[in-house]
Amino acid sequence: MNTESFLKQRLICVAVIDKTDDAVPLAEALLAGGLNCIEVTFRTAGAAESIAAIRKNVPQITVGAGTLLTAEQVKQAVGAGAQFGVSPGLSESVSKTAQQNDFQLFPGVITPTEIMHALELGWKYLKFFPAETFGGVNALKALAGPFGHTGVKFIPTGGITAATLPNYLAVPQVAAIGGSWMAERKLVAEKAWDKITALTAEAIKVIAAAK
Repeated sequence: MNTESFLKQRLICVAVIDKTDDAVPLAEALLAGGLNCIEVTFRTAGAAESIAAIRKNVPQITVGAGTLLTAEQVKQAVGAGAQFGVSPGLSESVSKTAQQNDFQLFPGVITPTEIMHALELGWKYLKFFPAETFGGVNALKALAGPFGHTGVKFIPTGGITAATLPNYLAVPQVAAIGGSWMAERKLVAEKAWDKITALTAEAIKVIAAAK
């Protein structure tokens, strides 16, 4: 899958799904709000099952697997049909397993050393996490200096809200934003699908205005 194509909307919904039955309605709610990309985090036992359910029932949405901490989780994500993977950090075993499976990975980085290591491992799209805690937009602008010419692109995640979204979108090296505010765990548990659709539509409007 072409990375640029599914990051075109510049937004990935990062979701924690506690009940597999909520996976498909959540994907449909995001789609109704205009977003076609979701990252299902491996923080719950049913993550792989949720990914498989979305792939089968809502094929219009691109589904990724998040919080990939081990090589085994990468294999589970690939087996479930995930179309990309996201890790909070930079692990050589996770990286190697992703590459062996021809699986697009966004490894997590926060320092110049980690960015250099990720580039050495062959990754150009990097998760910047936790974004707000480690300097946010100003940190990304500073990192763009030494790394701008390498073609590296960042997907900042962690603490970003609808209010701060435009600031991140204004940084040329930001490929997309990972955000959970439009589908917080509580909203999913409450099956607040209309609310999720409304929050998603608002975020899409902000992105459209930033172009």
